[in-house]
Amino acid sequence: MGSGAGWLPVALLLLAASVLSPRVAAAAAAAGGEAEHAVQQHSERISGSAGDVLEDNPVGRLKVFIYDLPRKYNKKMVTKDPRCLNHMFAAEIFMHRFLLSSAVRTLNPKEADWFYTPVYTTCDLTNAGLPLPFKSPRVMRSAIQYISNKWPFWNRTDGADHFFVVPHDFAACFHYQEEKAIERGILPLLRRATLVQTFGQENHVCLKEGSIIIPPYAPPQKMQAHLISPDTPRSIFVYFRGLFYDTGNDPEGGYYARGARASLWENFKSNPLFDISTDHPATYYEDMQRAVFCLCPLGWAPWSPRLVEAVVFGCIPVIIADDIVLPFADAIPWEEIGVFVEEKDVPKLDTILTSMPIDDILRKQRLLANPSMKQAMLFPHPAQPRDAFHQILNGLARKLPHPEGTYLQPGDRHLNWTAGPVGDLKPW
Repeated sequence: MGSGAGWLPVALLLLAASVLSPRVAAAAAAAGGEAEHAVQQHSERISGSAGDVLEDNPVGRLKVFIYDLPRKYNKKMVTKDPRCLNHMFAAEIFMHRFLLSSAVRTLNPKEADWFYTPVYTTCDLTNAGLPLPFKSPRVMRSAIQYISNKWPFWNRTDGADHFFVVPHDFAACFHYQEEKAIERGILPLLRRATLVQTFGQENHVCLKEGSIIIPPYAPPQKMQAHLISPDTPRSIFVYFRGLFYDTGNDPEGGYYARGARASLWENFKSNPLFDISTDHPATYYEDMQRAVFCLCPLGWAPWSPRLVEAVVFGCIPVIIADDIVLPFADAIPWEEIGVFVEEKDVPKLDTILTSMPIDDILRKQRLLANPSMKQAMLFPHPAQPRDAFHQILNGLARKLPHPEGTYLQPGDRHLNWTAGPVGDLKPW
């Protein structure tokens, strides 16, 4: 598209009216006449069933038994490589720590509704800090073999009353490149288990029916340390920091992000309304709090921590990832707080955003200012009411009672222990 200069007056009005200050918003309304319903309050409660679900308390609605695995499956990995504690896959670690002291934990497996296997499949890292894809399925298979040999509970259901946290790019397909993830498919031993995963895309082989989609891990304390005054003017119209091309893994271009990020750069690198770059400044978190819209395009996978950061910092997420399934969709009204742009429409992004009615923008900002909305996207330590931990438990509680067919009849077997890629069958 063009330079965007023709849209500049409209964008400036949007910026003026979008400040989360009633005084400034009212002044903008008086001056422009278009924002007559400008901010009357700093936040707005989520209406309807979504708001009720978001504020549910799972305690008393389920009991979880935690398998006591050898340390090599979890804690020893973190000791060996503490980088696991801070990367975007760390939900598997903090979910384990949360459950150990949670009120839903039971030490009596006979009264458990769910069984949890604390295995860290993203903590065996390359020098660059990325999970080794060939190790992850071996770790998972080994852990399942261990619990099936030591306890009777897996074998009576083939895992149908078990849940696993699998925060990989493509979840239990265990690869960061979509083509290879599709080729692998979900680890066969997890066919009956409930998967708690960051990856979500409709009609995709790596999303099993009944999975619980969660946000990626973003460090709560680090974000808290960078909070600025909520009355700070949002003087940046569109903000993004990240890769546009991945020449190392996609040297010919066009495959990474299905070309959407490349299109962002080619169309808007010189547009004054778009503050986009590969640079990652020390003021990254502060900049998001000064922006009206924060771009959340797909990368290798459709999800990224930007979605969490945008919600926490009150920046309207612009979601560019066709068919994405978003975290806790029954509790968070994504259509109301975000903007969805199809990948093919990226070249029209300036028109789409500058054409949004000011009232719509202001309402999205009020909803984003709701503390419950922000809390649901975070894995704080210690845990807090309505946080991501509790949203996961709510999702598990809503699946109870377990459906007919959960428990196997004598002679029944659903799993093939030798199925899957040959490399996965190697011992770990």
